[in-house]
Amino acid sequence: MICPEYFTEGLEVHFRRIERERMQGLPLLNTALQVKAVGFRHWQDRCLGVLITPWFMNLMLLPAEGDDWEELQIGDKQLHQLPSGPYEFILGEEAGIGRYLICSLFSPMFEFADQATAVATAEAVMQGVMDEKNRDTLSTCEAEISRQWSGETPEAPEPEAAAAVKGLSERLEQPISRRALLRGRPSQDIEP
Repeated sequence: MICPEYFTEGLEVHFRRIERERMQGLPLLNTALQVKAVGFRHWQDRCLGVLITPWFMNLMLLPAEGDDWEELQIGDKQLHQLPSGPYEFILGEEAGIGRYLICSLFSPMFEFADQATAVATAEAVMQGVMDEKNRDTLSTCEAEISRQWSGETPEAPEPEAAAAVKGLSERLEQPISRRALLRGRPSQDIEP
């Protein structure tokens, strides 16, 4: 497999060209930022990292050498299981780079006052997605991410559902005996 440094340099050169040739003058550019590939590493025979541009920050998954994902259509979505959980990626393609998968993190990039903040965020993202301890704390559900991003509070569950969850949580906190477990009746024979 080609080393991540090769991918990193190629990505930066190519996306700087996109910035110059296709993005100049567009109001969605944060002019305080520059194209930068951050934290790229080998992952399951592929290359995974974060690409920062003045218009987006994405997780990016590059194919293994010889794998160009020809069976996929541009715009197709795929779930990939990272150590912290499943992430939805979308297939893109650029002449000079080929096919790649991206998972949007930020777009546009106006929240970032400077390049150092964007790079620190990208580094934290890479640490977070590669840490199994974050499996339950990161959401990849588009609807939930959109609600949180816009500042909406999650809808309260129906009273019956909330009561059922509370009851189940209380039962799960109580220890069960081996006898009850083997009989398939964990709610009976509860030991103190």
